Amino acid sequence: MRVRKLTLAAMALAAGLSLTACQNDDGTDQSATPPAASAPSAADGGSGSAGSDQEGGTDSEGKTPNGTGGSGGTVGSDGTGGSGGSGEDGKTAKCRTDELEITAIDATVGGDDRGTVAVDLKNGGGRDCTLEGYAGVDLKTNAGTLSAKRTGEQAPTVVLADGDTVTFGITYPVNDTGGSGVRITGLVVTPPNETKSVTLDWPGAASLPVTDGSGTPVQVGPMGSAGQGG
Repeated sequence: MRVRKLTLAAMALAAGLSLTACQNDDGTDQSATPPAASAPSAADGGSGSAGSDQEGGTDSEGKTPNGTGGSGGTVGSDGTGGSGGSGEDGKTAKCRTDELEITAIDATVGGDDRGTVAVDLKNGGGRDCTLEGYAGVDLKTNAGTLSAKRTGEQAPTVVLADGDTVTFGITYPVNDTGGSGVRITGLVVTPPNETKSVTLDWPGAASLPVTDGSGTPVQVGPMGSAGQGG
């Protein structure tokens, strides 16, 4: 029995010495895990992701602070993604007579057997507009009104930007008969698809030859059928 008691006492003493060796003098247990350091908050100016979705920042989905997403295409004022046309269904509206500045000059080339007048139509309406087809052309004469005939050329659709000009030509027979002929007193121009006309001074030769209707007619070409006037 004495041997057993001595053995138990020696074991207890060894355990006590082992526990004392694992402690500091102030009694702190070094085997314990130290507390984790706290991360800086957004208010502290940290560079982590903590403040990336604050106002003025960008979150992980690329959204802006108002939640509308990153920068994209420009949206027009009507919400359709861009500016629309000036007419129905996005088409450019036709040119109105009041939007056009219409002038006429003599464009006859020396040696030609026919006279030519060039008529300019300048868009001053502050918007793009279209001209499609032939203009109406009437000559005022001392014998009455004479309507020009179309040449029959294909008439393209012309989109006329604000400030731009398109020109068409009028051709007529030269009066070389030696007589007074039919005196021309004025030129009346009606833009395509319009009913309002403009009356201009006639810039060409003063008269047309008198015919029985079998001679060369006065003709009008489509938009763009003559060079730019002066």
